[in-house]
Amino acid sequence: MRKHLTEPEKDNSDRWLLTYADLITLLLIFFVVLYSISKVDANKFQAIAESLSLALGGGTPARIEISRSVSGPKLLTSGNPPAQTNSSGPENQDKTPSAANPSLAQGTAQGLGNVSQENMTIQEIKAKLDKFAAANHIQTTLVSSIEERGLVISIQDTLLFDSGSADITPGARAILEKVSAVLAPVPNYIRVEGNTDNLPIRTAQFPSNWELSVLRATNVVRILAADGNISPDRLSAIGYSKYRPIASNDTVAGRAKNRRVDLVVLRTKYDLTEPAAASGATTSGTAAGTAGTSASGSGTSGSASPGTGPAASVTP
Repeated sequence: MRKHLTEPEKDNSDRWLLTYADLITLLLIFFVVLYSISKVDANKFQAIAESLSLALGGGTPARIEISRSVSGPKLLTSGNPPAQTNSSGPENQDKTPSAANPSLAQGTAQGLGNVSQENMTIQEIKAKLDKFAAANHIQTTLVSSIEERGLVISIQDTLLFDSGSADITPGARAILEKVSAVLAPVPNYIRVEGNTDNLPIRTAQFPSNWELSVLRATNVVRILAADGNISPDRLSAIGYSKYRPIASNDTVAGRAKNRRVDLVVLRTKYDLTEPAAASGATTSGTAAGTAGTSASGSGTSGSASPGTGPAASVTP
């Protein structure tokens, strides 16, 4: 009797890979479709691009323009790549991108020029403030520094207020008026930030450091806008309470540094963070919060008011 030959069974242990590969492919296609129909927010895209450029390159990023008429990014279809419109003829072979697109080159140069001019202006303001502080022997309590967000003018509370008070002293009024005159030619937004140490305060007027910090900032805003040097729509006041320390609160000297008011001359690239005021609108009132207490404009509903006594003599 003839024996039937039986073929050995094939190993099918890897057949699951086919199903897995199909699933991954379908998921990839699904997310590509979602991305292709999504809308691009130009402001958010620009902010992300600038943040990545600063973090990775350390330089000032060029502005990226996104067409408002495009609802989403275009995907290249399979097949031939898009035609190059500026490289088909010999007349364009020796041209750089700037030469081929003069408007792009002009816009880039203008943007770099604006940034360079802004940096020079900030340096000039800092030099004037440093000279003023040295002439009046307040260089330890009025300190200016240049940061990524702009020029920061830190004024310790002892130069502006009495302990536990938000009322600006007559001598502080004269100092703030001089600072206001120096900042007047600059069109940038100016954010006034009130800060305290970690020692709690509980009074009828100031239930916590939130109220103290924001009212101090708001009273400084009033002085800056009072003489007309700085337009009120360029000013904003915000209180950080004890949550933005620049020194340790474990020492007396550290707590003294943390009790301060910062005047921040914001760079123009941060204009989007400062909402523009409506035409003819006036801003007033204070807002209290847990992540930051702010009041925009020159008014406040707080009961404290700047000092009204005679101004002290200040060397210009």
